[in-house]
Amino acid sequence: MHFTQSALVLLTGLATLSASAPFYPYYPSFRPRGLPVLGNVPYPNTTIAGITVIDTPIVRLAREFARNHSDDATYKHQIRAWLFGSQIINNNQTLLNTVDIEVQAVSAILHDLGWDQTPDSPVTSLDKRFEIDGAIASTEFLNKYGDENWDHRRIQLVFDAIALHTTRTIAYYKEPEVYVTSQGIAVDYNGPERGVSNETWQNIITEYPNFDLIQATNDTFTFVCAKKPEVTWDTQLQPWGDRYVPGYKDNEELRIDGIFDFLKTLQKK
Repeated sequence: MHFTQSALVLLTGLATLSASAPFYPYYPSFRPRGLPVLGNVPYPNTTIAGITVIDTPIVRLAREFARNHSDDATYKHQIRAWLFGSQIINNNQTLLNTVDIEVQAVSAILHDLGWDQTPDSPVTSLDKRFEIDGAIASTEFLNKYGDENWDHRRIQLVFDAIALHTTRTIAYYKEPEVYVTSQGIAVDYNGPERGVSNETWQNIITEYPNFDLIQATNDTFTFVCAKKPEVTWDTQLQPWGDRYVPGYKDNEELRIDGIFDFLKTLQKK
């Protein structure tokens, strides 16, 4: 097969671009620009544990999807995180005016899909952080089931909210949907705060009891550290590996080692 000189130049350029381009975890089909669903205007809603929450077809599907890919403790945690986040929004006029509550709902409800320990689970991997597994699975869910209002931007917000929900030093400085998702999750671990009253807290944990959250968290983080330790070093999961997984650091590769191994070679030149 022969190519013209111009074709060879083009192919060479494309090959170089492919080699250096970043990997994107999903490839959404084209969608027109979507509109956010704000809490300061009428929207389809229902009441759960005394909290007014959005009730659209995609939110109902997200709840079903989470139920199908989560054990009882994880599912309840995700729903509580959604409810706590919703209450944070409901109590803050600025957030009511700015947060896309459908994005927040889907993000919170699906945020721990990466906890699924089912063998050959379609929502987890052997080589990615659990947060990234959940983010990818959620974007695939939205690309499959979301209507035309789920444009690239709204789907990206869901990806970011889930991917960054454990990295609060970043998530809290991102878009409101991202940090409210993370804050709602934090309330489930820290107790009543951020505008969530003791009464609201009690109502939610009565509806969705949290007695099993500690065991679910411990078991899941230990499982992930044992299953794919290389993506847990230098993350919040590392203490679980240190404490509960024999041989966890036998092949540890920290970023600091990689950086300085390379920089030391420059000193010798």
